[in-house]
Amino acid sequence: MSMQSIILLAVFLLVLLALAYPLASILTRVGQGGAVPGMGWLGKLEQLMYRLAGVPVQQDVAVGQSWKAYALSLMLFNGIGALFVYALQRVQQWLPLNPQGLANISPDSSFNTAISFVANTNWQGYSGEQTMSYLTQMLALTCQNFFSAATGMAVAYALIRGFSARSASAIGNFWADVTRSTLYVLLPLSLVFAVFLGSQGVIQNFSAYQEVSLMDPVTYTQPKTGADGQPVLDAKGQPVTETLSTDKQLIAMGPVASQEAIKMLGTNGGGFFNANSAHPYENPNALTNFFQMIAIFLIPAALCFTFGRMVGDRRQGWAVLAAMSVLFVALTVVVMSAEQQAHPLLQAMNVDQSSSALQSGGYMEGKETRFGISASTLFAAVTTAASCGAVNAMHDSFLPLGGMVPMLLIQFGEVIFGGVGSGLYGMLIFAIMAVFIAGLMIGRTPEYLGKKIQSYEMKMTSIAILVTPTLVLAGTAIAVLCDAGKAGIANPGAHGFSEILYAFSSAANNNGSAFAGLSANTPFYNVMLGIAMWFGRFAMIIPILAIAGSLAAKQRLEANAGTMPTHGPIFIGLLIAVVALVGVLNYVPALALGPVVEHLQLFVH
Repeated sequence: MSMQSIILLAVFLLVLLALAYPLASILTRVGQGGAVPGMGWLGKLEQLMYRLAGVPVQQDVAVGQSWKAYALSLMLFNGIGALFVYALQRVQQWLPLNPQGLANISPDSSFNTAISFVANTNWQGYSGEQTMSYLTQMLALTCQNFFSAATGMAVAYALIRGFSARSASAIGNFWADVTRSTLYVLLPLSLVFAVFLGSQGVIQNFSAYQEVSLMDPVTYTQPKTGADGQPVLDAKGQPVTETLSTDKQLIAMGPVASQEAIKMLGTNGGGFFNANSAHPYENPNALTNFFQMIAIFLIPAALCFTFGRMVGDRRQGWAVLAAMSVLFVALTVVVMSAEQQAHPLLQAMNVDQSSSALQSGGYMEGKETRFGISASTLFAAVTTAASCGAVNAMHDSFLPLGGMVPMLLIQFGEVIFGGVGSGLYGMLIFAIMAVFIAGLMIGRTPEYLGKKIQSYEMKMTSIAILVTPTLVLAGTAIAVLCDAGKAGIANPGAHGFSEILYAFSSAANNNGSAFAGLSANTPFYNVMLGIAMWFGRFAMIIPILAIAGSLAAKQRLEANAGTMPTHGPIFIGLLIAVVALVGVLNYVPALALGPVVEHLQLFVH
């Protein structure tokens, strides 16, 4: 690992801490229902929205809901959102703000995209600039970027209230939590970040696409596709390519900066362009690249401090953040180190040390020269540790161990910072598991923050932890057994298996990034991944809200001599071990069939 990488990682963590800690004070006010300093004028708008929506209010505060009413409101809100996004895609051809005259989107792709953006996954099986009109990008996708992020924050607030409440029947009001999270946090931050991105060259317009003449004709080779959109294979099963040439280039335009801002801050990840954050109109330079990574982690990190403040013990927030940080740094070091090694086959061939691959300090395939290896691998770790999915390099081109780390970060459950809200409530579920294991070891009823963890909480915790591995492994198994699943593989063998495993890991854990070697815009994958995204999101949220309701109803016990401290190094180490152990037990056999085998094959000549 180079000194450049070490410095970049250290600076990234320091800047993140410096920005997240003060933001936590605003997030705490938002979660507690109090006035937010400097934003009092938004209070009138908040109250107006409650009246228009019919939300019951007492003394300017929305009336609390039981966990079942909270869950019902959440599912209703997101269900209507999914139907709206689906419908808009199906009729976009006849709506305004479509200067390119883009056609309506197919039913299976519309279904997949609607579920994807509502679930905060933002998996994209299509090319954005060739598929979505400006109206669809803004009204459907960008709006859902706000709403899905606000939903995650709402669930995090509900669970925190479950720990902090004293024999309460309510865990907050979903409509108020979504409104306040959007109004006081996501909108202001997105506005500031969009202006910054625009100042650096990220475009924001409604112009038609521009066709320009090239100074020199370009000849290029691309995979040939059939009428069904799938790669055409030769007798040996290899993709057939075709050589084309052109002297024109079509430059895509559009309202990019506004979508890019909430895409990062909301840990959404859906790119306006197919190349995502590798595209110069989305991510022009090293400065925007750095602050896009900061934006991805900003709210998840700040929510850790918010957790400590709302439960009345700031050390608890530091403990959760420390566990996340240790896991993140350890795995980031692995992916940075892996990609800074020369390809083993080049070493075996005694390639001269002046070769471009070795001169670059590592393996540059699939990476942007504007960013280099250090910034590309750090971005890969950040976007997969969070449930973001934005990418500035092709993970499919990473060396096997380098590609395994982003996959493993996703498979840990997106709890290492994780998505907006979802990272915190996911890590707290592992914390409940950790105190339960500790209680068994010392023969005491486990407690966490003064609340007894009993059989009901453990049943719900088990469901929340096991739902995503079940979706990932079952979906991967079905895909590799079906002809429709195997048809999308561009690379046979272990790497092809990794592509499918990564796709289902990304979908079920609501990440949205891809290995990019899998042709997934087919009815089979659109439906299968859509199902994984929906249940990966909401089959986890419902048990968490049930835990919040159960904990809120319990008396908060005072700490005594037998209470296990949950803010010190021992608990942090136990929490890290539980996260790692669950990930290992669930996924090591599958990883052994994919990236591990592929890594070993590099040394077979």
